[in-house]
Amino acid sequence: MMTPFTRSFILCLLSLSWTIGSHAAETAAADREKPNIILIMADDLGWKELGCYGQKKIKTPHIDRLASEGMKFMQFYAGSAVCAPSRCNLLTGMHGGHAYIRDNGEIKNSNPNRFGGQAPLPASVPNIAKTLKKKGYATGCFGKWGLGGQGTTGDPLKQGFDRFYGYNCQRNAHNLYPTYLEDDDQVHELKGNARKQTGEHYAPQLIADKMLDYVRAHKDEPFFLYYPTVLPHLPLQIPEKDLAQYKGKWPETPYKGGSYQPHDDPKACYAAMISFIDGQVGRLTALLKELKIDDNTLILFTSDNGTSFLKPQVDYTFFDSVGPLRGLKGQLHEGGIRVPMIVRWPGRITAGTSNDLIAAHYDLPATLAEIAGTKFDAQSDGISILPSLLGQDDSQKKHDFLFWDFAGYGGQLAVRMGKWKGIKQNLKKNPNAALKLYNLEEDIGEKRNVVEKHPDIAQQMESIMLEQRTMPSIEKFRFGRY
Repeated sequence: MMTPFTRSFILCLLSLSWTIGSHAAETAAADREKPNIILIMADDLGWKELGCYGQKKIKTPHIDRLASEGMKFMQFYAGSAVCAPSRCNLLTGMHGGHAYIRDNGEIKNSNPNRFGGQAPLPASVPNIAKTLKKKGYATGCFGKWGLGGQGTTGDPLKQGFDRFYGYNCQRNAHNLYPTYLEDDDQVHELKGNARKQTGEHYAPQLIADKMLDYVRAHKDEPFFLYYPTVLPHLPLQIPEKDLAQYKGKWPETPYKGGSYQPHDDPKACYAAMISFIDGQVGRLTALLKELKIDDNTLILFTSDNGTSFLKPQVDYTFFDSVGPLRGLKGQLHEGGIRVPMIVRWPGRITAGTSNDLIAAHYDLPATLAEIAGTKFDAQSDGISILPSLLGQDDSQKKHDFLFWDFAGYGGQLAVRMGKWKGIKQNLKKNPNAALKLYNLEEDIGEKRNVVEKHPDIAQQMESIMLEQRTMPSIEKFRFGRY
């Protein structure tokens, strides 16, 4: 016979079990409500190399559809003018004056058959992957990393990502038929590849396939997918089936080779590489619909910097790659740092909208953290642009200025302050180089230096440049490669 004590004990257990089960169900429901976040970053894609930004020759229907179903930013900026520092700004929310990495640089590997990776992010640096992971997100990175080799503090697996597949080292990515890719803390040997013009395994295809596998594996939980594709960064390499859509379309002057692989049809190949990215975006969006998670997925698409300056491999004049903007990759002029930014979030972002908010890559950590229901690091230089995404422009906080401190290509500083743009160049040779000032509302091509007409604006920019470069621990990295 059950005693009163036994009955009471059993009722307590049942109550506790119900409470735990109810809490678990509420937690699972809350997790399902968190939007999946997909951040796609092209490599060296110019501001005007997508159809939705005015490109006429290269086909990008799937990315254009993202823009027609979401929001397109017209004054959005990369954090830097080349790969590694721009990726650092994007993930850490720091502009160049505060960021640890301010230029490209490779660390040598003692193994002659392996690349060493770039200068590693310190373990202590906050980033958006760490933030979202703490919030319960699965986190995966597929593509080109460039922020620290395997086993270093900058290893993506030590920087908040549960999964990594792709090129850890940027220089390994200087061939799209590499002999290996990194697979978490292992190496995926690609038999049949010999870093030649062609091979058995096209790395961008392998990376995209693994990226889609990750989405399938995490469809029932919130995930953060960072897809920094290596395209359309040189070399000119694309499978023949993808080249076919452009081959013979335009007069060509074969590229005979040099720092990168040769190619007989450079224009066709470059266009096909951009269309290849578009194809993977199409596969991704189709998969989201198939898995019935499209409505709860936020997609962002951008580029790490402007178009490559390496003619004749990239004929940026023929493709009108940066439109009226001055400058290309490696320069803090507009063509080197103004980049596409497309954001699509069904039911939350009004379709087919365009936004003139002045913003930058380093705003994304604060933005994505707020979307996930948390906050990013208090020391971040970024501002959440979620109000603008939701059409609440009146409540959108705005930057007093954007700032760039780029150690490469001679050493450069730049400030964007409202309609004004100030830039200093060749600071390695001349630390006291004069500021050049442009009114972007009247002169988007930065052709007329108006510094003498506006000494007050120039002085404000000089003060910003002096105040914002405040990381003495990395002084040796400021104007030189490591």
